[in-house]
Amino acid sequence: MSTNTSFAGSGTASNSSVTILIGRILLAVIFLLSGFGKLTAISGTAAYFGGLGLPAPTATAVIVGLIELLGGLAVLVGFQTRVAAWVLAIFTIATGLVAHTGWADQMQMIQFLKNVAITGGFLLLASSGAGAYSIDAKRG
Repeated sequence: MSTNTSFAGSGTASNSSVTILIGRILLAVIFLLSGFGKLTAISGTAAYFGGLGLPAPTATAVIVGLIELLGGLAVLVGFQTRVAAWVLAIFTIATGLVAHTGWADQMQMIQFLKNVAITGGFLLLASSGAGAYSIDAKRG
């Protein structure tokens, strides 16, 4: 039995780096799609945000769309991954607390718990780093 002594965040290719890459892709997809959707439908997003009582709904829609799109892209390619993961972890838990607190409705509870689970994934990514298959690893 051989032992692999490389660490996931060390920039050395390993099985854990492949797993981290897959995790990064899966975490990024929802943010890339959601951010793109928000930015290409600003008026609808702003109306929804206004209905939630968020301030400056159009500006908020643009900011949220950019956080999702650029954060998702950073996670996908593994650029400044630890920072992006922390930003998206905080963003995701905040989103759950703003938009999914009607817990008497089972669907809202599921949406909130989805956000909690995604936040957990980002915290793991912030801790582990992007792995060998990332811009971070190539930059050293």
